[in-house]
Parts: sequence; C-alpha cells; structure tokens
Amino acid sequence: MGIKKLVEDQAFTFQESKEGKIIIFYYNKQIMIVKEQRARTLSQKLANASLEEQQMILAKTTGNFKRGNERLINKKQ
Repeated sequence: MGIKKLVEDQAFTFQESKEGKIIIFYYNKQIMIVKEQRARTLSQKLANASLEEQQMILAKTTGNFKRGNERLINKKQ
C-alpha cells in the first residue's frame, strides 16, 4: 500500500492517553500501544509532522508495514 492510499484513507490514527501512552489504530482497529520514552519521542515527531508524514511515522512504528504485510491485513477486513 502506497503512502498516497494511507493518507487518503487516513489508515492510521492515534490517541494519546493521560498516562502518556500512544494508542495506534489501523482502520479503526487498535494494533499497538507505545509507552514511556518511546511514546514521548513519537508524540514529538507526530506533533511536528504533516498528515502524510504522520502516516509514514505510524506505519514505521508498527513495524509490520516495512515487509509488505499490509496486503494480508487488507484481505482480512
């Protein structure tokens, strides 16, 4: 899946919790929780990023979208 499709679909979304955790969603399904220092770093990156950059940052953070696995996820939905 290309970045253009990710941005158009808003495939990745996130929420920041009161405890400082970042919850990452892929097509409205929770796929990851980032905690502690990694969450603080990710929060700073996301705050300063465009929508397109946010999608790439979230995709890279999850790790599954570096190896072509996104096609398998799309077929499951």
